[in-house]
Amino acid sequence: MGTRNPPFLRYSFSFHQSATVAGVQYRLYHPDDFEQLYAIEEACFDSTLRFDRHYMKQLTERDSSATWTAEEKNRLAGFAILEWTRMLRGIVAYIQTIEVDPAFRRRGIARELIRRAEESAREARATYIWLHVDETNAGAIALYQGCGYQRHGRHESYYENGHAAEIYARPLDR
Repeated sequence: MGTRNPPFLRYSFSFHQSATVAGVQYRLYHPDDFEQLYAIEEACFDSTLRFDRHYMKQLTERDSSATWTAEEKNRLAGFAILEWTRMLRGIVAYIQTIEVDPAFRRRGIARELIRRAEESAREARATYIWLHVDETNAGAIALYQGCGYQRHGRHESYYENGHAAEIYARPLDR
């Protein structure tokens, strides 16, 4: 399962793997979650912007990644996919995506998924975490800023629809 990575990228989580917050259970992804996870991808993104099924499955299976899910009453409400890699100055984490089903938004689920992704990044010994966000996604930008992320740059025409991506990042305290 997943791509083989150097030993420094393989580890097991000691962070609480499952917890319930305000009736929503947060836990690490299981392969049985994939169909519900991808249904959220389809609900959140236009076909030109979404990850394809094969790539999404690869992301969830990499040794150098963690996928957190949020579930309520046996229905996936959202998820976050985080990856990490060793760079010259240490390990850096990247949030590939954070998605919440439209029916579950405005309940703090995305904020909790970010918190869990950050904790997984710390456990992987990452010292920095970053992400891309569509320049027009004001709600997501406000969320990231509220979680302590700062704008560090921009990629013009990053998305298929021609939109630029803002780059947000923050150091990870221990």
